[in-house]
Amino acid sequence: MSTQYECLKSADLYAEAFGIAAPLNLLDKEVWPRKQGFFIRKAVLSSPVTDESSQPATPEADASAPAPQAAPLVMELAQGQFGLVPTWVKSTSDAKLRSTKLAVTRYETMSTSTNTRDTWLSGQRCIIPMQAFLEDDWRSGKAVPTRIARVDGKPMGVAGLWEHWAKDGETITSFTMLTVNANSHALMNRYQQNGNEKRMPAILNEGSWAAWLSAPVDKAREFMRAYPAHLLLANPVQKSKT
Repeated sequence: MSTQYECLKSADLYAEAFGIAAPLNLLDKEVWPRKQGFFIRKAVLSSPVTDESSQPATPEADASAPAPQAAPLVMELAQGQFGLVPTWVKSTSDAKLRSTKLAVTRYETMSTSTNTRDTWLSGQRCIIPMQAFLEDDWRSGKAVPTRIARVDGKPMGVAGLWEHWAKDGETITSFTMLTVNANSHALMNRYQQNGNEKRMPAILNEGSWAAWLSAPVDKAREFMRAYPAHLLLANPVQKSKT
């Protein structure tokens, strides 16, 4: 499974595709482990604390009063390191070592692995906006870098998990990309080395951004599906001539 992808090509696409404020500055086009990338998460909003003791007592509840409505989901764009740093990591040096191995996470193990279990159970899900991701095509016997994007050219939103690590004055915000099995996928089964399980990013359907971020933990697994092959386009990466 490739650990390299392309950020969105222009700032206005963040608002257009995901309905969030565009970043003031774009990051490098290509992202790989330990590089900075953008991710979308559920905003953490502070709400005023209501002192119930200050409210006037009523003899009985008003049954006709409407039930309180849940606050609408607010999404925010955050920046972090591609490659998760679990909260139990003890030092910055250990964080750097582990993060390269945790850029991608198998969704089947996200709830049981010590690296991601607490993050998953805490509901720290995110969406990774990307223009395309890269895979190696080994069918010729040599690795041919291949760019995989949507057929219509629109941005993709890939499911992920995010974490915030802090120790001895050092802090690291990080994220990992979730992947699904692609052994029977009409397109993605061509890539990665033969003999290995084929994997692909867990690309979310348009319109499911808020649902993925806000779903209860026991329902969130339902979003882990292989994206339809006919909606993806693969092209070998053209090497620039020097």
